[in-house]
Amino acid sequence: MPLRIEDYALIGDCETAALVGRDGSIDWLCLPRLDADACFAALLGGPENGHWIIAPEETAEVSRRYRPDTLILETAFTTREGRVLLIDFMPPNGKASDVVRIVVGLEGRVRMRSELIIRFDYGSTVPWVRRLDDGILRAVAGPQMLALKTPAPLRGEDLATLSEFTVSPGERVPFVLTHAPSYLPPPELPDPFAALNDTEQFWLEWSGRCSEAGPWSDAVRRSLITLKALTYAPTGGIAAAVTTSLPEQIGGVRNWDYRFCWVRDATLTLLAMMDGGYSEEASDWRDWLVRAAAGSPDQLQIMYGIAGERRLWEWEVPWLEGYESSKPVRIGNAAHAQLQLDVFGEMMNALYHGRRVGLPEHKVAWALQLKVMEHLELIWREPDSGIWEIRGPPQHFTYSKIMAWVAFDRAIKSAEEFGMQGPLDRWRRVREEIHEEVCRKGFDPERGCFVQAYGTKELDASLLLIPAVGFLPPADPRVRATVEAIERDLLIDGFVHRYRTARSHDGLPPGEGAFLACSFWLADVYCLLGRAEEAERLFERLLGLRNDVGLLSEEYDAAGQRLLGNFPQAFSHVSLINTAHNLSHEKKPAEKRGGVQATRGE
Repeated sequence: MPLRIEDYALIGDCETAALVGRDGSIDWLCLPRLDADACFAALLGGPENGHWIIAPEETAEVSRRYRPDTLILETAFTTREGRVLLIDFMPPNGKASDVVRIVVGLEGRVRMRSELIIRFDYGSTVPWVRRLDDGILRAVAGPQMLALKTPAPLRGEDLATLSEFTVSPGERVPFVLTHAPSYLPPPELPDPFAALNDTEQFWLEWSGRCSEAGPWSDAVRRSLITLKALTYAPTGGIAAAVTTSLPEQIGGVRNWDYRFCWVRDATLTLLAMMDGGYSEEASDWRDWLVRAAAGSPDQLQIMYGIAGERRLWEWEVPWLEGYESSKPVRIGNAAHAQLQLDVFGEMMNALYHGRRVGLPEHKVAWALQLKVMEHLELIWREPDSGIWEIRGPPQHFTYSKIMAWVAFDRAIKSAEEFGMQGPLDRWRRVREEIHEEVCRKGFDPERGCFVQAYGTKELDASLLLIPAVGFLPPADPRVRATVEAIERDLLIDGFVHRYRTARSHDGLPPGEGAFLACSFWLADVYCLLGRAEEAERLFERLLGLRNDVGLLSEEYDAAGQRLLGNFPQAFSHVSLINTAHNLSHEKKPAEKRGGVQATRGE
């Protein structure tokens, strides 16, 4: 059985990433990109599906940390024999993706063991392994090859590569695992110690540019490093998570592939990068968004591949048991084909804010935006699948309509503030029509608050974003009443749930944890309402959910006191960054996101 989700740490090279357990086992690694097939898939199955463990032979006490302001993981093992340090990292900017592991003796003489089980194609394909005259072990299956170099003794046993060795104080035993296509000449493996120095300098230089966020600067810096690790450097796309199919409920079926880029995250991600001091990354993300969305506006998707791929077909992996028997394991994401009106608002909002913060103007962005607005004008009245990608019947989701309003509002503001040309009078009429309809159909007089969809009585945490996007001001009685209703109905065990799955028509069995971004949104609303002490208390409670190396997943199970969902989750870390800045800055990202209030929203 794999470890608890919070027992994993992340290493990566800004092209792919791996999860390393507290036990010294790498249980998840996809190569050559983080959305490629896994060669270590024990996270969703067992060791026989691929893993690489380096640990003492004896039982050990474990502590770990990242080297300050880096993505270099240090795991200390203490046994009766002594102490050793395992250093794990992936060097950025290499010719290929490399995993470097260095065992360092600290005290006594400690017997160590390495077990490397390579299984390409999500844990199913056994490679042909051989060692050539240069001493490098190579594992080949079809187009894939992994090469391993180490001074430690190696032997094959039961389709695994094993090593036993002993380390004394001051001794360093390196292992370097490199990926390359099998049909090309063997790759040059990096010097592990030079790579360690280069990797540390890379991360220190990068994190040294981070803006301060008051008492939460360290937490913000760690979250920004995590976002950088989730970035596919060649394109600027930021994946939602490293993993697929980590469950939202143990044993449940809400298991999705999150190794893609969501348009939904665009504005908050851009603001998190800009407020963090990373304008280049924000610009790269904006450029990725424009390239991904380019084309016919009726084909705008809610998510894309990390290079902008559109076909993200979903299929199930029958040979993997799933994390703690949570089936099915899904590859791809069928929600990519859904209609979600909110992505139109997110795209327009992100590009508007890109101009507001001074990013260089993209040559084709406005022309694309004009076509998008023409299409949205035709379809905004249609039902959709909503921000949460409901797999039941389409509905008229209130938040979807609000984000359609945002799209027209930001188009108008772009023309007014930056001289962009467009049919302003028509856009203003549509903006007013949408606003009137939402206030009439999305607001339930009996409950006295906004509801999830037209004609329902259910609540939805996305309604917390009403003041943040500028639809209505925080002081509006309808906003305050909606916040209070969400506190009563969706705030469970101190954390906000997306909606009541047991009462929904989302097409899936009920049950999931608290979606962490929603609780950060509540803290943001508290900031906007002047409830600063409550915002800070909730934020500190959320910070306490991070694991020992500062990482968050998608959801949290308060009853089981454990993280749930894909890990680490970009949206959770983006939300952490923005809430920290809301609490520590006079000019708050939550206020900037909405821009100047529209006349209709005042």
